Amino acid sequence: MKKFFFFFFWCLLITTNLVAQPVHRIILDGVINPVATEYIQKSIQRAEENGAQLLVIELDTPGGLMESMHQIVKAIQASHVPVAVYVAPSGARAASAGVFVTYAAHIAAMAPSTNIGSAHPVFGSSPMGGQPDSTMSKTMLEKVTNDAVAKIKSLAAKRGRNGQWAEKAIRESANITAEEAVRLHVVDYLVPTLDSLLKVIDGKAVELDNGQKVVLHTAQAPIITFRMNWRQRILDTLSNPNIAYILLMLGIYGLLFELYNPGSILPGVVGGICLILGLYALQTLPVNYAGVLLILFAVILFLLEIKIPSYGLLTIGGVIALIMGSVMLFDSPLPFLRVSWQVITFVVILSVLFFVFAIGMAVKTHRKKPTTGLVGLIGEIGEVFNPLRPEGTIKVHGEFWRAVCDVPCKKGQKVRVIGYDKQTLTLKVVPYQTEPQENGK
Repeated sequence: MKKFFFFFFWCLLITTNLVAQPVHRIILDGVINPVATEYIQKSIQRAEENGAQLLVIELDTPGGLMESMHQIVKAIQASHVPVAVYVAPSGARAASAGVFVTYAAHIAAMAPSTNIGSAHPVFGSSPMGGQPDSTMSKTMLEKVTNDAVAKIKSLAAKRGRNGQWAEKAIRESANITAEEAVRLHVVDYLVPTLDSLLKVIDGKAVELDNGQKVVLHTAQAPIITFRMNWRQRILDTLSNPNIAYILLMLGIYGLLFELYNPGSILPGVVGGICLILGLYALQTLPVNYAGVLLILFAVILFLLEIKIPSYGLLTIGGVIALIMGSVMLFDSPLPFLRVSWQVITFVVILSVLFFVFAIGMAVKTHRKKPTTGLVGLIGEIGEVFNPLRPEGTIKVHGEFWRAVCDVPCKKGQKVRVIGYDKQTLTLKVVPYQTEPQENGK
């Protein structure tokens, strides 16, 4: 009897372990960039180390950088754990680079009211989408397009999906709904929820790229969701072109303000941090360095306006250079990889105000008449404390000073400071007339 219970216990334990083999789920909602690449690569590594039977990438992306997409596709192809891409929730899309990621997955599914497509590449900026603007770019774009077509057709052949439509998505930016995608064998399943997807694929045999076959048991499998950690979320936020642009400008202005006011400390520290974060963000985006140079040139023109009286011409030139540099900063026709006009307008206005008023007022302050020391006493009104005959003592701003006057002055009389002697620290004064004298009186 004991042997029976022992045998039953071990059978139950083995069965429980098989059923409890988890499914890992990650959520990629945004642009495909180096941060997204790191997120997926580490998620695949975690799934392999923890013995997950499936990794589900819940995808909603407008596209992103081609290099990042290639890295993700390579990671999925090299994975020892089956990877499923589920375009969800309703209203989501797998556009541009997202098409390649979906085709690379061992299992591809979409939720109702989602769409996939528009994968036309662009030469010169790495992102996907747009049209060429020169003979040279047309030639290079054709090469890039042919390479992309070959890549996605090989993925389609490997996963048994529609390669002809994939080529159409690249060459003609074709876009279809989830229902059409299933009918055309672009994706495998149309399911409303992740739970329903796991039930549909239960018992499915998946062949990995290394030749290994894996049978999925996902109907009752626990789902463990892994979101981006705090570091990845911060870096993903910094990769937003608007945030990167603002950080870059804040860094430049912070350092300039520190140079104009040495010892302020706070502007220099904040500016340095913002500049470093902005430079990090720039490496995750398709940067046009002509735009960076135009922005720096605009800052130089603003500074020269303070030093050189150009009657506003340098400021106008600076505004034009700043606007052009801001527009050219990120070399992409896609809106999610460019700085918005609202942000550019705000930064330009703020920059003009900063240089014309803030630094201008600081310069004017340096040019004002000193208000401390011997120089600051010129023109001030004092009161005679000891009679001046011609030397004596006067009281100015609560301080007693030795003074000399060509005209005798009695105690309590008002005098005005007109000069000083540095060697003897003696003030030169004249009697102060409180009321102007009229002729004939």
